[in-house]
Amino acid sequence: MVTVDFGRLDIAPGLRVLDIGCGSGRHATAAYRLPRARVVGVDLAFPELVAAKGRLELHDRLGEHGGGQWGVCQADGLHLPFGAGRFDLVVCAEVLEHVPDPGQAVAEAARVLKPGGHLIVSVPRRWPERICWALSREYATAEGGHVRIFRKTELMALLERGGLTAGCVHYAHSLHAPFWWLKCLIGLKRENAWPVRLYHRFLTWDILRKPRLTRFLERLLNPVLGKSLVVYL
Repeated sequence: MVTVDFGRLDIAPGLRVLDIGCGSGRHATAAYRLPRARVVGVDLAFPELVAAKGRLELHDRLGEHGGGQWGVCQADGLHLPFGAGRFDLVVCAEVLEHVPDPGQAVAEAARVLKPGGHLIVSVPRRWPERICWALSREYATAEGGHVRIFRKTELMALLERGGLTAGCVHYAHSLHAPFWWLKCLIGLKRENAWPVRLYHRFLTWDILRKPRLTRFLERLLNPVLGKSLVVYL
């Protein structure tokens, strides 16, 4: 599931790309498909980096990449081990809602970004996230979970204080919002509950097959129901 739309950017071959809080590597892998991109995925959780490494290696074996290079690095997004201005493109997807000091995270992302480069940030949209918090105390208090809900105006002000200039904004994953409401209602740990399993199978099928009908439906619903707010800077 890729939240960032790299097609919205003017992509030049050989970009240096940093994926902060890369998790299992969904955006690092997507960036690795860009022409001759040199991609680094950073995360504090070592098991997530192992998963990201495995995913990138799979794309190497399948030849599904843009002919560039990749690496992974265990590091804290609040204290990145890179010099200033090292990356042409920085991705920070679904990270800021987890960290205790989002201002520091934005400052670090801006510091390692080359002047004139692109930063892409996504966070959970306020009102779908509010429903999750209301339906499940466990969702709101889970260890390593979301510690804040951003208003759009609050996020934009935070990013602009970091010296960044916003370009386009869009919403994504409208079909995923009801899935999380369902999980919160039934119980986050009840993965085998049949409504959750059935909806998960549908989402997996949609991601893998990309049928025209659901792609159209998601684009239609994203402005209203999109679970993620995505900002290009």
